[in-house]
Amino acid sequence: MRRLKLIWDFRGPAGEQTAIHHEKHLKEYAFAKALSEPITGIVPISELHTYAYLVVNEDQMKTVRDALKPHRGLLYED
Repeated sequence: MRRLKLIWDFRGPAGEQTAIHHEKHLKEYAFAKALSEPITGIVPISELHTYAYLVVNEDQMKTVRDALKPHRGLLYED
């Protein structure tokens, strides 16, 4: 099954801290909704841009997307 990486971008001087905080909420959501093998994390791009992500199975994507409104998504390749 394909997996998708849903991404939330955070910019500015507080972007990294905001992404870290957002990841906590992504983990809580994944636990509450019993998502299959969710993967979360943050990726610092620069001093002013960090993103948080949640990896979900393709069949779960629409439900998560509609509930959490990610900024973008990518095919996840580990």
